[in-house]
Amino acid sequence: IGDGAPAGNYGYTNSGYSVYEEENERLTESLRTKVSAIKSLSIEIGTEVKNQNKMLSEMDNDFDSTGGLLGATMGRLRTLSRGSQTKLLCYMMLFALFVFFVIYWIIKLR
Repeated sequence: IGDGAPAGNYGYTNSGYSVYEEENERLTESLRTKVSAIKSLSIEIGTEVKNQNKMLSEMDNDFDSTGGLLGATMGRLRTLSRGSQTKLLCYMMLFALFVFFVIYWIIKLR
């Protein structure tokens, strides 16, 4: 090599080559750190997504069972309201008559 540089250096001077190499090593280490942080963050996100999906599945099952219970209760309430309308009307009239007599009695005592 004609410039007087050592043969193992491929024509680069020691100072310029080592500066670029050190900068590349520093940038590579910085990149490695960032990639590691992103990897751990993505693993944590995946774990959180799995937990959230599990909770949503449990909530879905709970809502399904609650919907079935509510449907059964509404069916019983419909049956109760259909069969006893006359009894309900009689109870309401008796209650109104009782309230009327209590008010009449309170007014009479004054």
